[in-house]
Amino acid sequence: MKNKRILAALLAASCLTAAFTACSSESTSSTSSTASTAGSEASGSADASTESSESAGLMSDEEIIKKASSENKVGNWGLGNEYEIQALLSKYGLPTDYITMDFTMDQIDQDTITLASAMTYNELGLIKNSYDGGYGYGDEIGIIDMNDEGVAMLEDMLFCTKAFAEANPNTVKAFTTASMKGWVYACEHPDEAAEIVFKYGSSVSADHQKYMASEVAKLVTTDTKGNSVPAANVGQMDDEAIQQTLDLAKQYIKIDDAAAAEKLQALTLDDIRSKDYLTYDGGAVEKADLKIQLKWLPQSQFMGYYVALDKGYYTEVGLNVEIVSGGGDVSETVAVNNGTVDFGVTWVSNLINANAGGMELVEVAQVYQRSGLVLCYKKSQFTK
Repeated sequence: MKNKRILAALLAASCLTAAFTACSSESTSSTSSTASTAGSEASGSADASTESSESAGLMSDEEIIKKASSENKVGNWGLGNEYEIQALLSKYGLPTDYITMDFTMDQIDQDTITLASAMTYNELGLIKNSYDGGYGYGDEIGIIDMNDEGVAMLEDMLFCTKAFAEANPNTVKAFTTASMKGWVYACEHPDEAAEIVFKYGSSVSADHQKYMASEVAKLVTTDTKGNSVPAANVGQMDDEAIQQTLDLAKQYIKIDDAAAAEKLQALTLDDIRSKDYLTYDGGAVEKADLKIQLKWLPQSQFMGYYVALDKGYYTEVGLNVEIVSGGGDVSETVAVNNGTVDFGVTWVSNLINANAGGMELVEVAQVYQRSGLVLCYKKSQFTK
């Protein structure tokens, strides 16, 4: 069982290894990383979790954070995933130290960490659910949501180089539009989308794949304030949310190179994103054969692209698309920057870091509209 847990949890490295590779390849130095009951629907927002906690005689979220911090039992993977956690700790006037987590949930299981980082679509499902590879804690697990805490940073988005977008505007528009069509379908049919991803080579268990798909759909169709994102707006760029991500990146990304650090502080929204490619009105594409590199291996985290490929949405606009797995020696930002692939999927903070290090990348669609990062805890550890 432990080996299966390790395999499942390693798939969360979409949030880890690629970010580290991107930062190191840019010659910069960065320390750069709703719940589900067992086999059922995910719970609501952190507010609902807080209300439940209070009614059960548990500490408030602030009390939980301060207690875990005072005991040095706040956990995160690092490698670029820690920025939101550091911002949360700073919000409450606490030191930004954390214990480095491995790629399982064994540390919270064994109580060596009492407030553990988790992605809603991955580790949270593993710690709560009792399917193969899960820990089966169910409703004993509570969460603290980065969106509700006001420290959310946006994650998976679609990008290319600025030069490629300028030279191939119809291609970028067509690819973006077809991809977002795939995302809309995937979010409306998550079980089918999970099956499609599984068909294209995912090693995630079928049960966890379906859980992941349902949770990813929430990140795509709900913004950081909890508002629904209609299908027509999937991929939209919420400037307020992106600006918050940029502001937090400037505060918490650490770069040794002085020129890169200076450039990081000077970056604006117009340096990292463009809304010019969200709509395709037809017209011949400049380049038909395309490659997109994911942030990690095939899994429902990227289901929209696999659905677009499987349903023929790319061919409908004259494109022949190959999806390249991430997780190798070359990160998605580097692969796009050097022309090995045309498009990539990464977190906004990774692109910010890459551009500070000298790359010229541009976000063309924001797929995830809210952060998927939460801190989870055992409720029995935080009774009043």
